[in-house]
Amino acid sequence: MKPDGVLDELSFTVSGRVARPCAQVYEAVADPEQLSRYFATGGARGRLKAGEQVVWDFADFPGAFPVAVVEADPPHRIVVEWGGRAASGTGGTTRVVFEFEPIDAGARTLVTITETSWRPTPEGAEAAFGNCEGWTGMLAALKVWLEHGINLREGFHR
Repeated sequence: MKPDGVLDELSFTVSGRVARPCAQVYEAVADPEQLSRYFATGGARGRLKAGEQVVWDFADFPGAFPVAVVEADPPHRIVVEWGGRAASGTGGTTRVVFEFEPIDAGARTLVTITETSWRPTPEGAEAAFGNCEGWTGMLAALKVWLEHGINLREGFHR
C-alpha cells in the first residue's frame, strides 16, 4: 500500500505446520520427484535451485507453467516467480516466497507461503484468491504427504 493509502498491489500469506524437520520439508518442495507426488501432479521438472528455470504441470490445470527460481537457501527459504493472470510484477509474474521455520525444538516446521504482485483490480483479486486457494491446498497436501504418505490431490479436482 502506498503512503497515501492507495492499494497498489494484492498479496496474501498462508501458513501451516508440518510434523517433520525443516530439511525434510524443504526437500519435499525443492525436489521435483517429491513435488510431483503431492502437488504438481502433472509433473515437476527441475530442482528449485537459484538461477534455474523449472516447469510445473498440474493434472487439474493442464499445461506447463515455467517457474524461475530467484533464491534458494536450504533449508530456510525458496523464492520463485511465475506468470500470473493480472500480475503486476515485471514481465507479468508474481513472486512466491516459501519460508521454513523450525519449531518445537526442530521436530516440526512452520511453512509460510507469501505470494505478491497482482494488480488491485477485480481480475487481480480473482487471480489472487484462486492462487491463495491453491497454496492452501498445497500446504495441506504437503502435510499429509510427509506425515502419512497420502496424495491428497489424487481425484480431488477431477
